[in-house]
Amino acid sequence: MNAGIIGIGRYLPERIVTNKDLEKMMDTSDEWIRTRTGIEERRIADEHINTSDMGYLAAKKALEDAQISPHDLDLILVATVTPDRSFPSVACMLQEKLGAVNAAALDVSAACAGFMYAMVTAKQFIETGAYKYILVVGVEKLSKIMDWNDRNTAVLFGDGAGAVVMGPVSEGRGIISFELGADGTGGKYLYQDDYIVMNGREVFKFAVRQMGESCIRVLEKAGLKKEDVDFLIPHQANIRIMEAARQRLELPEEKMSMTVKKYGNTSAASIPISLVEEVEAGKIKDDDLVIMVGFGGGLTWGAIALRWGR
Repeated sequence: MNAGIIGIGRYLPERIVTNKDLEKMMDTSDEWIRTRTGIEERRIADEHINTSDMGYLAAKKALEDAQISPHDLDLILVATVTPDRSFPSVACMLQEKLGAVNAAALDVSAACAGFMYAMVTAKQFIETGAYKYILVVGVEKLSKIMDWNDRNTAVLFGDGAGAVVMGPVSEGRGIISFELGADGTGGKYLYQDDYIVMNGREVFKFAVRQMGESCIRVLEKAGLKKEDVDFLIPHQANIRIMEAARQRLELPEEKMSMTVKKYGNTSAASIPISLVEEVEAGKIKDDDLVIMVGFGGGLTWGAIALRWGR
């Protein structure tokens, strides 16, 4: 039994904060942000909108796209580092909001690689036959843990949610191979006290190396080559890191998702948000080989080779 994606959805807050807006708030410039990160604007959720609210709106769309009822769900996995509160989990909140009374529920904490971790977890349950339909959500309200006086981090992050329904798919489709990894010795480079704290130089060095290596390894595990890749969805952290992964795969620019320009770094939400954008734009078609790759605090990383289609 192959596990794949059978439904997609996303939610982005209405409020847009541009680099020009940030120029009025802190000592930075539009040119400085764009040249170093590729970001031009990001979405910021209103105070009354919680992580669970955004996750719910993305999840509803994914269920509609999958044409299944919340009652059909066996499990809800939510990748986030910005839960509404310590407990109950965002996944349990979504279970209540959706009315998914038959679903188990838990959150996954692996920072920006969280969505990869959650998808691979879902794959195990589906391929063993234990569960049939699993909702996987990546959602973050990073604006609530950002120091708006720290220009090194405040310019990077945004809020949003992406969701997929995973279930059995036809032969040859779905997740073909994956890699998950962690290096706890690098935890000191990216963490949260009251706010996000980051050693940008060290995270950049790690990410440039790891993203490319992970892409190559999942291809090797799948018995595939660089030229087999149809589309790359990297974690939308920084255009220079993303470009390094694209060049490692020798892909043309049009075959890589670049939503960082509009949404900034949305952590665990960035890959599913980008996936929805590219599918809706017609850039990902049935039987395309899609590589999804992310890295995050922990330090963590994950990559998936997926054959698109139901």
